[in-house]
Amino acid sequence: MKRLKTDYRGVYYREADRIGGKGKENVYYIVFKKDGRVHEEKVGRQYADDMTPARAATIRAARIEGRRESRKDIREAAKATKLAEEGKWTLAKLWKEYSSQRPDSTSVKIDGYRFQQYLEPKYGGKEPHELHQLEIDRLRINLLKQGKAPQTVKHVLGLIKRLSNFGVNKQLCQGIGFKIVMPKVDNLRTEDLNPEQLKKLLAAMDASPDTEAADFMRMALFTGMRRGELMNLRWKDIHFERGFILIRNPKGGKSQTIPLNDQARAVLDNHPKLAEYVFVRQNKKPFTNVINKRVREIRQAAGLPSDFRPLQGLRHAYASMLASSGQVDMYVLQKLLTHKSPQMTQRYSHLRDESLKKAATLPLAGKLIIEQAAKAKARAGEKETIGA
Repeated sequence: MKRLKTDYRGVYYREADRIGGKGKENVYYIVFKKDGRVHEEKVGRQYADDMTPARAATIRAARIEGRRESRKDIREAAKATKLAEEGKWTLAKLWKEYSSQRPDSTSVKIDGYRFQQYLEPKYGGKEPHELHQLEIDRLRINLLKQGKAPQTVKHVLGLIKRLSNFGVNKQLCQGIGFKIVMPKVDNLRTEDLNPEQLKKLLAAMDASPDTEAADFMRMALFTGMRRGELMNLRWKDIHFERGFILIRNPKGGKSQTIPLNDQARAVLDNHPKLAEYVFVRQNKKPFTNVINKRVREIRQAAGLPSDFRPLQGLRHAYASMLASSGQVDMYVLQKLLTHKSPQMTQRYSHLRDESLKKAATLPLAGKLIIEQAAKAKARAGEKETIGA
């Protein structure tokens, strides 16, 4: 194509087929001498880039003075930036990898909602080390101002920390360079049922047409299993002959086993086997959070207080009954509840202490203590007589 002059020095154009339309358009070039070399560079098209001879002349002056890079340099810089961005392990990219390694985890599904709702819009494009303490502090404060429960905010901030640690452990990126301040959470709420309430709840379970939800609640009461553990429970995890239930990854910890007691065994013996999972919806898929609505209906039928959380409350009721029996020590209770540390189990210690205190103050206990003391005194007297 022939190069044509314009009214501006060093600015030329060639005619070419128009991009995105019919006819022709001018493609502008600049020619200039710099560092002893003659440069010819394309600066843009008439319509596609809205280029004019005047703009081309401005670009030429900037190139001569070193105030502007060539189109080629700009394209290469953009390409390098894009490649660098693609190689960055942002929170969004870390979440995708993190969640893909835990496809069957119910907690990951819940975390997915938290990530999409609270983190991805503003922080998804950042790597962990690009986060600043001030913006995370603001995130915590804003969520609390919005009325989010401290426990919810703690879960959101904890997810940032887990993604950062995941990236560091996999040698994908640098971690957060500061300590995330967590909101104070009063998670020592321990729910219990008195005998009359328990009687009404069991009756409501028996009368409920929703046998799937009723059995779900029975298992929570008889085993103390968490909601997520029951959702993920498979028939292959129940060992009827050996008498135990395998709980896979209890709240992020190592898989553990708990005893299959007679009450839980009776529930499972009468529960239909419809799919791989024990508790399923009509489509044979495992339960999701829809179970919450279904168990609340049974709670309402039993006339229990509206603030009694059906599944968490039944787990607490299970633990409270064991602790108050005085026959289960805190270490055993910790193992039954699959707590990773004894601190969580200590919330029930006062129930055991009260039970032991009552046992110690019974007339029989006092009588036994007096008798033992008298026998010890008598033996001591016999020894003195023999010595004399």
